[in-house]
Amino acid sequence: MEYYAAPMEGITGYVYRNAHHHYFRGTDKYFTPFLTPKRGKGWTSREKNDISPEHNQGIKVVPQILTNQPEDFIRMAAQLEQCGYDEVNLNLGCPSGTVVAKGKGCGFLADPEKLRRFFEIVFQEVSIKISVKTRLGMDAPEEIEQLMEIYNQFPLEEVIIHARIHKDFYRKPVNREAFRKGFLMCKHPVCYNGDIFTVEDFEEFHRKFPEVNRVMFGRGLTANPQLIEQIRYGAILDKKSWKAFHDEVCLGYEEIMSGERNVLFKMKELWNYMAPQFENSEKVEKKIKKSVRLQEYKRIVDNLFQEHELKSCGEKMVPER
Repeated sequence: MEYYAAPMEGITGYVYRNAHHHYFRGTDKYFTPFLTPKRGKGWTSREKNDISPEHNQGIKVVPQILTNQPEDFIRMAAQLEQCGYDEVNLNLGCPSGTVVAKGKGCGFLADPEKLRRFFEIVFQEVSIKISVKTRLGMDAPEEIEQLMEIYNQFPLEEVIIHARIHKDFYRKPVNREAFRKGFLMCKHPVCYNGDIFTVEDFEEFHRKFPEVNRVMFGRGLTANPQLIEQIRYGAILDKKSWKAFHDEVCLGYEEIMSGERNVLFKMKELWNYMAPQFENSEKVEKKIKKSVRLQEYKRIVDNLFQEHELKSCGEKMVPER
């Protein structure tokens, strides 16, 4: 079994990835938040820092590209290959309204013929490995069949399927039967993505899909950074590791960002996911959100770790796979 960390825009940049890799075992691949090619322009400073080899040492990182223009994809893939990467990922899953309106991300799935032509051009020019992260379709889960017919025509490294369509966003339940259909049709290695938040969620999925040997974790891993370690090694939830992880992320942002406000914004975004993992943390979460000074924020977080336990702390977890 292989375990991947999904890209989470605004959260899983290199500061987060390095801290996560430092404190928690078991993640085979980290995917970057999407990079958007801009004609006539180079990397933004954020993008340059995020994909810089010196910021990703010892970690298997796959840059994700968001575009519907083959020429832009080819150019950026070549640049990333020069940086030492051996794989890039095409984002065909982002459901954001602004992205979809431009025919990118999940919006690209609405034009299968354009998508086919995109791959025809790209695979004539690109030597680096290419994978895709796709949804089941734009408007209906049955679209996965036509999409698989397209994906099967090209030498993709793997197909990561998020088991929802566009209008589901992240609210509606995943459609695992439609995922099964896509999995059985696909000639490439398939990775599952969608709504695995706990060890029990993973166990349930694994019982129903024992033949699937790649799983990507998004919001579940952001909420519980130890989730893959729990599943893979039977690890016990460890507050000390969580605290050290948090402190390294916070310090990393302090070193690269100007002003406490920007650091606090980034850390509060992370706590939107992590806070519910602590027992009786509602009042503390509100204090974190209201904090306006970094010193105050750190004091609140220190108290949270001292006075509140992680949910299910100490429970026996599943053995290594």
